[in-house]
Amino acid sequence: MSTQAAPKPKAARDRQVLNTVTVRFAGDSGDGVQITGGQFTATTAAFGNDLATLPDYPAEIRAPAGTLPGVSGFQIQFSSNDIHTPGDQPDVLVAFNPAALKVHIADLVPNGIVIVDTSAFNKVNLAKAGYKVSPLEDGSLSGFRVFSENITEKTLLALRDVEGTSREKQRCKNFYALGMAYWLFNRPLEPTLRWIRDKFSKMPHIVAANETALKGGYAYCEMTDVYQAVAYEIPPAPSVPGTYRNISGNEALAYGLVAASQQSSLPLFYGAYPITPASDILHELSKHKNFGVITFQAEDEIAAMAATVGASYAGALGVTGSAGPGIALKSEAASLALTTELPVVIVNVQRGGPSTGLPTKTEQADLLFTLYGRHGESPVCVLAPATPGECFKYAYEACRLAVKYMTPVYLLSDGYLANGAEPWRVPEMKELSAFPVKFETNPQNFESYRRDPKTLARPWAVPGTPGLEHRIGGLEKRDITGNVSYDPVNHEKMSVLRRDKIAKIVQDVPDLEVKGPDGAELLVLGWGSTYGAIRAAVERAHGKGLKVAQAHLRHLSPLPKNTGDVLKRFKKILIPEMNLGQLSFLLRALYLIDVTSLNKIQGQPFKAVEILNGIEAVLAGEPVRTPDESANGAAVSHGGMPHVNGGPGEG
Repeated sequence: MSTQAAPKPKAARDRQVLNTVTVRFAGDSGDGVQITGGQFTATTAAFGNDLATLPDYPAEIRAPAGTLPGVSGFQIQFSSNDIHTPGDQPDVLVAFNPAALKVHIADLVPNGIVIVDTSAFNKVNLAKAGYKVSPLEDGSLSGFRVFSENITEKTLLALRDVEGTSREKQRCKNFYALGMAYWLFNRPLEPTLRWIRDKFSKMPHIVAANETALKGGYAYCEMTDVYQAVAYEIPPAPSVPGTYRNISGNEALAYGLVAASQQSSLPLFYGAYPITPASDILHELSKHKNFGVITFQAEDEIAAMAATVGASYAGALGVTGSAGPGIALKSEAASLALTTELPVVIVNVQRGGPSTGLPTKTEQADLLFTLYGRHGESPVCVLAPATPGECFKYAYEACRLAVKYMTPVYLLSDGYLANGAEPWRVPEMKELSAFPVKFETNPQNFESYRRDPKTLARPWAVPGTPGLEHRIGGLEKRDITGNVSYDPVNHEKMSVLRRDKIAKIVQDVPDLEVKGPDGAELLVLGWGSTYGAIRAAVERAHGKGLKVAQAHLRHLSPLPKNTGDVLKRFKKILIPEMNLGQLSFLLRALYLIDVTSLNKIQGQPFKAVEILNGIEAVLAGEPVRTPDESANGAAVSHGGMPHVNGGPGEG
């Protein structure tokens, strides 16, 4: 999208202007919740608001309809200001059935808006959700503004003259509800109408049904007086001039790999086996054969890793991706890439573990496994983007470092970054530093393990180049010649060289940046996807007059060279992580300092209020409680819709 705002729809009478709103859609997996949330997000991005999203998929492939395990959710916070998280609590909940209401109603702010589809509130569905009496009748929702609508019936009524079966028409109820949401927040219909026409271009009757349902929901709110009291306007956010688009972390990561391929003049090979939540990288890259991208869906994770090593050996930009269970299977062939010193990028989109764990939920528990989860002394470079948009930048950087230092590089994303979305300014190719690769071609005095003194990288010799025949494989190599060697002293030397090569990458690592007031007593340090929640919490702390600083690690191996100096500047250090304290463990061991851990391992990202509670506890000298022990279910005001107890904005 461009920075020019799209035309606005007709305004309601006396729309109230707000800075920030959080909306959550929830229902069965078959209710089209993710499509509804995705379209609301795309339209809001086109409108010019800043935004952050949290899709929340059920782990069951197809849980029984109407049950709690089958609830799918999608949350979006959008604003006329700069925001960093999908919001702590929704201001508006759109629930398509009793189970969705049961799962999500506790998160809704007091006096928040609830829109429910009453067609699903029958005895069977109420029982599946664990309700003995309908919550629409027992007064349990008295603290909210409830709008009970038979959305399914209204959808069928709107589509009475449209071709299609009753089942096809009922499936359009998500677009009817989306039309209602568009009216409530003054969103334009045209972006979604275009999407419907493109998506269902070969099924005209489906196009007509979805378009009519969308317009019907919008018109219903416009003609119904009761909704005039909850009509809002969230103006566009200021932005740096440029071309913008809404992007998820997996999309951004895929584009970063393609850009690296173009700027290095290397063909991109992506070998992978489908696994949640990394599969969308494979799906996206498969669309870009016009850029010379080769995608290989292997029979298993081991084959995917081995094929990627082979592609790198043959002179391609070899990349593979998976989640925790798949990365475990890749470890042996990853060690082969390490000892052959070939440039390979390994993407780990982390999810809840161990084993199958929580496959659709997010976690940061693979840090130590990524650093040390191979046999033998096998040091690697590890990067971790902090936002969905940064997945582009660090995918590009991972490729550059892998090629420059002839080493495997791990890229740690996670489910929250992968599926979450934000507005992203599309960079010009001229903004990306090219790193053209020079393969070894001179046979004179060629030695396969002769090293560049600056990087300790060995030469990249493509097989078939005359005069550059050399041994390759997993057995230990003789220094310089690359011949097989069982000499113990040589093995130690090669192990030290591989370690020192990773250490030299610090030449390309920027210093750790600290943001915050002078004289701050507390540093909140994070890595990866905790960035947004930490930043929002620190800004709230500043609003309370607390002297708190923030620093965030994107380079985890090697760490920035000033990391130790930064840590020693602060009396207290708080490290929020979606694990049981892995970065805390690492920093204690490396720098012999004490830190306070704030751990959350619930399959959900941090809320800003949870980190704020941790900040206040550390400064007060009190124990830091885990989020489930904290009062994080209490009402949180963030400057959005009018609440019973209003408060300052997130910033």
